[in-house]
Amino acid sequence: MVLKLKKVINVVRTQDPAVKSNIETLLYQGLWAILFHDIAHKTYNKKFYLLARFISQLSRSVTGIEIHPGAKIGEGFFIDHGAGVVIGETCEIGNNVVIYQGVTLGGTGKDKGKRHPTVGDNVMIGAGAIILGPVKIGNNSKIGAGSIVLKDVPPNSTIVGVPGRNISLQESLYSEVKSLMDRIEKLENNKD
Repeated sequence: MVLKLKKVINVVRTQDPAVKSNIETLLYQGLWAILFHDIAHKTYNKKFYLLARFISQLSRSVTGIEIHPGAKIGEGFFIDHGAGVVIGETCEIGNNVVIYQGVTLGGTGKDKGKRHPTVGDNVMIGAGAIILGPVKIGNNSKIGAGSIVLKDVPPNSTIVGVPGRNISLQESLYSEVKSLMDRIEKLENNKD
């Protein structure tokens, strides 16, 4: 537990430039939610489901962050200003993921089995974003604040809006069209 605490403190210190000391990190609700989840998840994996749920609900009442004990969370996970965060049972979160307040990684109510999102490595999910269903969020993607995501997101994407749309594809297309227009202009100017 001491090793886990040191790792989580290091993540908070790395991710939040406002932190002035290791002691200050102990005031971060996200730190406590992750530590509680670690205990609840180990308990859940030993099939002590009621005790695991009790620990997760205790964590929710203390931190305002609800993480189901069945959720799988990788290393380097950081919850910044975490009030209102909800993470569902079959959610899988990769390494070095950052999420902000009000994020929901939930189900649609229609799916059975795998019902919640799978979030890749190095993903940032902005405040109030909602990701629903067994969708996959690709590595190195960013989900903008307030976005609603109901479909898979390719790696290296930037998603914004309701419903979420991939603006990195739009930016790429814009760059390609601009490059072609510049080339056409050069060719036309050289014709004279």
